[in-house]
Amino acid sequence: MIETTIGIDGMMCDMCEAHINDAIRRNFTVKSAKANRHKKCCVVVSEQPLDENKIREVIAATGYNLLSISSGPYQKKGLFGLF
Repeated sequence: MIETTIGIDGMMCDMCEAHINDAIRRNFTVKSAKANRHKKCCVVVSEQPLDENKIREVIAATGYNLLSISSGPYQKKGLFGLF
């Protein structure tokens, strides 16, 4: 599993977060997509690495500003991630 963190500027409310989540889910096969306007990012968990050029296109189409893209192995967090 791969965790991709996409830095995004311009999100102001819950609907902005939902707009980003929907755009990611429509354009990629993902396990989860969680945008956070306070942290200015969207964390995406997927089986395969995401195409960075396509991420740029998708975010640009939403009207928000792409700040950064970083990927790494997904590590489950929380109590059940310990076992």
